[in-house]
Amino acid sequence: MTDYPPPPQTPGAPVVPLSDSDARMYATIAHAGNIIFPAVAPLIMWLIGKDKSAFVDTEGKEALNFGILAIIVYIVSGILMVVLIGVLTYIAMAIIALIFGIQGAMKANKGENYRYPFSLRLIK
Repeated sequence: MTDYPPPPQTPGAPVVPLSDSDARMYATIAHAGNIIFPAVAPLIMWLIGKDKSAFVDTEGKEALNFGILAIIVYIVSGILMVVLIGVLTYIAMAIIALIFGIQGAMKANKGENYRYPFSLRLIK
């Protein structure tokens, strides 16, 4: 059996802050992740980076809040597909998530904060 080296950080050790470029990358992935995996990708990025960067904490929460709204709209749209209006609301949410996800990712990549025009502010 091969002995594996110990993990680089031990429990209770101080958290190593992210570099600016890494923080921008985490935030960019959080926003862009809402396009394909709403709420899941931002949640993962936020949980990984919230203690390491204030920028990731802020942007991850913002993207997560919008992702939660998107999931709710997708679920309601799925229910409303019985009366055919759900198809329109589903497509509309997909287009809105695409546009806002790209805008948020571009701002985060530049190191700027992005606030979605409408979102549920559940995670503060």
